[in-house]
Amino acid sequence: MKKNFAMACLAASVAITPATRAAADGDAVVGGIIGGLIGGAIMNEAAKNRQRQQVRRTYSGPSAATRAQNREVQTSLNYFGFPAGTPDGVLGRNSRNAISQYQAFMGYAPSGNLSPYERDFLVTSYHRAISGGAVTSQMVAANPMGTRGLLKTYQQQLAGGGMAAPVAPMQPGTTVVINPQPAMPQAPATTTVVAPSAAGVAATAMAGAAGGAAAAGAKPALPNFLGQGGGQSLASHCNKVSLLTNTNGGFTTAATMTDAGFALEEQFCLARTYAIAEGEELAARITGVTSDVIAEQCAGFGPALKDQIASLSFKPKDQVLDDVRDFVMSSGMPPAQLAGTARVCLSVGYRTDNMDVAIASGLLLVAMGEDVYAELMGHHLSQGFGTARRADLALDWYEASLDAAERGATSVFAPGQPERSELIRKAAYRVGGKADGAALPADPARPQPAALPTFSIAN
Repeated sequence: MKKNFAMACLAASVAITPATRAAADGDAVVGGIIGGLIGGAIMNEAAKNRQRQQVRRTYSGPSAATRAQNREVQTSLNYFGFPAGTPDGVLGRNSRNAISQYQAFMGYAPSGNLSPYERDFLVTSYHRAISGGAVTSQMVAANPMGTRGLLKTYQQQLAGGGMAAPVAPMQPGTTVVINPQPAMPQAPATTTVVAPSAAGVAATAMAGAAGGAAAAGAKPALPNFLGQGGGQSLASHCNKVSLLTNTNGGFTTAATMTDAGFALEEQFCLARTYAIAEGEELAARITGVTSDVIAEQCAGFGPALKDQIASLSFKPKDQVLDDVRDFVMSSGMPPAQLAGTARVCLSVGYRTDNMDVAIASGLLLVAMGEDVYAELMGHHLSQGFGTARRADLALDWYEASLDAAERGATSVFAPGQPERSELIRKAAYRVGGKADGAALPADPARPQPAALPTFSIAN
């Protein structure tokens, strides 16, 4: 239209202008028309650029503060079992579906958009669960709905006045204050629950226990200077073993074994490496939870099974496993979920050099039928890491794992080395006082008790 209008103006000017003037001014007129068209194009392009900039400004996405709040929502949803995907701060389709699942589970209208109350209850519950430590782990284990059950528990406590209700949306930079000792339901009588390991909570618990004992007239507890932190470091020990193995030109084999104890040390450190790798692979599949949070949750395994860990040093294998199975039955957690958790926490225990967590995780796996992990208990007992050094008790655990391998159970430690079973059997028998499954003959150098005399008395 602009072009047609311009051409019409040009035709009119030619019709009313004398020929001489047209000839004289023709170049100026054509130049003016071309300049106008170019100028219009430039103006149009500038207008389009402004529109594009406005569009970009309009659809630039959420602000940094909103993204931070959204990431907190996504992390909370993932923790409670509503898969929102990677916490990227953008509430896309997966996040909206997860929000709808959360709303339906809690009895809210599943709109996919959180109200201020729904959001604050979700996020506050997440921080409360994380701060609970071992107590939260016990609650999850005792609830058939797992972590989702925590939301129902907190909702019931809120209805009864046990938890402060959120009243307004959280603003950027707001600090969430969580009660360090929230009201929790009583644990089953068959399970030992230990408070979180934070220094302040532990000190308060110890002071309260001491005061209660004094009030009841009980005897004061005996001091124990070697019970905490006095054990050997398995990580440091395995570093030394690795250096010796490299110096010797490789791992000990059944044919080259001269030191049975060192052969078992090598195999223990090898199994530890595989256990750490397996658990870290599983942990990488857990979305929305950091490795620090996983380690904090796994810390509850040791205190929860402290009695079973202690009995490992003086009870036969079958009695220990009976006690662990009682714990499994009382936990309320599905076996598959508990087994997966135990594998992850086994890795955490060895990675953080926490023998209680490692032993507790291994005991749970063996109690649930995965006998190949019994090898670890044999190593702990034969070498005294986290337990007393009991080579006699270790042999039953070694044999349980070796028998499982002979029955076709999948090996989890160095699966490409089938000759490993022969080496462990030979070394374990040697350390445990047997040779090829039979008791070793008495050492002739050791003095033997004199035989008692026997008399036959005839009437």
